[in-house]
Parts: sequence; C-alpha cells; structure tokens
Amino acid sequence: MHRDSRIFVAGHRGLVGSAIVRALQTRGHANLILRTRAEVDLRDAPSVERFFAESAPEYVFLAAATVGGIGANDAYPVDFLHDNLAIEMNVLKACQAHGVKKIEILGSSCIYPKFAPQPLKEEYLLTGPLEPTNEWYAIAKIAGIKLAQAYRKQFGLSAISLMPTNLYGPGDNFDLFSSHVLPALIRKAHEAKLAGSREMVIWGSGSPRREFLHVDDLGAACVLLMEVYDEPDIINVGTGEDLTIAELASLVCSVVGFSGTLRYDSSKPDGTPRKVLDTSKIRAQGWTPRVALRDGIEQTYQWYQAQSLTSPTPTR
Repeated sequence: MHRDSRIFVAGHRGLVGSAIVRALQTRGHANLILRTRAEVDLRDAPSVERFFAESAPEYVFLAAATVGGIGANDAYPVDFLHDNLAIEMNVLKACQAHGVKKIEILGSSCIYPKFAPQPLKEEYLLTGPLEPTNEWYAIAKIAGIKLAQAYRKQFGLSAISLMPTNLYGPGDNFDLFSSHVLPALIRKAHEAKLAGSREMVIWGSGSPRREFLHVDDLGAACVLLMEVYDEPDIINVGTGEDLTIAELASLVCSVVGFSGTLRYDSSKPDGTPRKVLDTSKIRAQGWTPRVALRDGIEQTYQWYQAQSLTSPTPTR
C-alpha cells in the first residue's frame, strides 16, 4: 500500500476497525474511506455495489461483523449467521467486480473445533465439531474464509484471512448481555466496587483457559499482513499465552480495586475448555505483540471510566 492508496476500513467505528484506522494513520495513510452502517449497510447488496462503484477502494479491511458473547450468540442465532454471511458475500463480490487489489478478512480463534489440540494451529480448522454456544457465528466466519479462498482460486482475487484471538481494549463493548468476558469482568468489578458489594458473580466454573490480545496489537498485525502476506491459508494472530478465567478475574479485580469474594456460577456455560493460538506463522513475518495484559487492562479500564461519565453502558 502507498501512502495515498484508497483504503476502505469496513466497521471503522468498532473495536477492531478503529484499531486498524489508528494503525494506518500512524503509518501515514491519509486516504481512508470510512462509512457508517447508516451510510452503507454491508448486509444490503445493492448498497454495497453502489458504494464500491462510487468510491473505488484499492484495499479493503473487512472488520465489520455482528459479534457478541455466549449469551448473544445463543439468543440471536439468525442475526449472527445471516448478517455475517451477507456482509462477507456482498463485500467479496464487490471487491472482485471492482478490481480491488487486496482484501483482508477477519475470522476468530473461536471458530476452531471445540476439542482441537492446543495450541491451535491453522490447519486444525474444520477438523472437528464446533463449540455449540458459538456455532452460528463460527459457521458464518468459516464460510467467509472459504469464500475468500474460492474468489482467489476462481478469479485470482488477492484475499487473505486472519484468525485473531480474544480481543480487548478501548472501544470495547461493555454491555453485560452482549459483551465478551474481559470487558464484562471489568464492568462487573467496577460496579461491585462502587456498590460496596462483598461478592461478585462470574459465569461458569472459572477453569477455562483463554488468550487475550490488545486490539492495537491486532491493528498493527492487520496492516503488516496486508503489506507482506499474500497466501490463501489463514494466519493466526495472538500472544500464544493463556490464563484461566479465574486468574483473569483476579487480575481484573486487582486493577479495578475490588477486594470482595468471587463466586463462580457453574450453572452458566463455560464454552471451549481451552483456546490458545500457535503464533509461529505470524511471528515469522516479523510481528510480536507489545502490550502486556495488565497494562492493557489498566488502559481499557481508564477508557471505560471516562466513558461511564457520560453513559452507563459504553458500547461500540
């Protein structure tokens, strides 16, 4: 990409999209094409076609998606499956039709098989059953990856697919129903501290192991891979390190300053027992994560507190 290349960041106001925008701006890219859902609904094929015809982007980062935690996945299976399929199909078709030089799409580590060996290597995709609480989103994202590979095979479209691990950072979704585990823990600990509660309830047993990557580290990886990687195979983006949910909860409470008891509600689902990525492939491209987990949680908590001054439920 040149400094003046026309670059479309789809989903630029979301957690991932905003990080990609920051990474691009840091590297001097100023010709960014940014549209809200109200301006271009990527689920609507005619709208996407008109947008690509008018704006003629050269490079596309597809960070737009319908996302959420276990509760949202279970409650809205049609939204998670239909919306993500529509976005992927419409954008990839428009990229091919309008001569886009390269598109980067984002999968997720949660779409690997539930009981795949650890750490997760890229070749483990589609080797076993999915986690049931996440299957609607997973099926849609797998279809997007395969569609990108199909466009490369049939039409020669330069399309790459990244598999990020669990993400967090400024701009995250802190709604307790639709958020992922780390922002939910930050909000719960903050509200428990303010209320003077003696106890904080956490979903599940606390035993599952998870890996967490600061979103600005992902943003840097997205820009780097757009420049240096051009293969059909997916590529993992993560830290390669994990911890239990119980350890994460203790770390969050330490940062937030909540000193009460943690009670685990085992009637709630745990999800996949362990999920940590093999990151040898991306490290070979010259990328390593820079933000330590505690530092990232502190930064994210500061952002949450600032947002809480104006809104009780910060969202994307």
